[in-house]
Amino acid sequence: MTDEPKPSLPEGYTPPKVWTWDRESGGQFASINRPIAGATHDKELPVGKHPLQLYSLATPNGVKVTVMLEELLAAGVSDAEYDAWLIKIGDGDQFGSGFVEANPNSKIPALVDRSGDTPQRVFESGAILLYLAEKFGKFLPTVPAQRTEALSWLFWQMGSAPYLGGGFGHFYAYAPINIEYAIDRFAMETKRQLDVLDRHLKDNEFMSGEYSIADMAIWPWYGQLSLGRNYGAGEFLDVDTYANVQRWARAIDARAPVQRGRMVNRTHGEPELQLHERHDASDFETRTQDKIAPKEDA
Repeated sequence: MTDEPKPSLPEGYTPPKVWTWDRESGGQFASINRPIAGATHDKELPVGKHPLQLYSLATPNGVKVTVMLEELLAAGVSDAEYDAWLIKIGDGDQFGSGFVEANPNSKIPALVDRSGDTPQRVFESGAILLYLAEKFGKFLPTVPAQRTEALSWLFWQMGSAPYLGGGFGHFYAYAPINIEYAIDRFAMETKRQLDVLDRHLKDNEFMSGEYSIADMAIWPWYGQLSLGRNYGAGEFLDVDTYANVQRWARAIDARAPVQRGRMVNRTHGEPELQLHERHDASDFETRTQDKIAPKEDA
């Protein structure tokens, strides 16, 4: 048996012995990514008239919470009225001292509940959904088996989204150069996750027997991706083949509270679908409601 030569591999990156921060290596998000935590400047957060103060941006993680709040209001929970303040992550608002106090991880969204004697901060989008569901007794099943299923899918989303956003989305849409290995790796994982959802939704209308925070957590990421939003990668990922995800995504997309939630803290796309700040339900009246319909993002 003869020894065949190993195929040559393309020349790649050789990591140094000790990694150091290169400000120019971060591509589109070089200005907001850094390897240290903490505030970079003093800036207090504004406080509006409602007990619930949300500091966010309409990324998928931000949309989760505004959808939840709008769903609560639509369900008649008047105490869920809220002020939504825009956090411009491109400008570094998340590194202001007030925001870091609300979320030491400097990521949107952050919620401060001022309804009690002491303001309660809540950070991480999944934690905010669970907090609001338990506070108001809505959108989390009370039957133990269904509740457990909802929480399992909520945590599935929180653990899976980094592969979609920070993995596939970053390398497909935002990296300064296309890296075939990285795009292939994360496209494979994204399609596997879509298949997980599609198989589950074949026999289930929603993620846990009834519409819940599990659906609200998953839809902004995987639902919008399947509708052709999020990175403009629908054709690349062949999302139309996931028929059960498509059905579920469109059903949620048609809900009026979801359509309103998508608008809040939104700074991109059609102007009539943007509501940079939200302080009262009447703020939506400044937008043309008949134009709030499922459309593809730019």
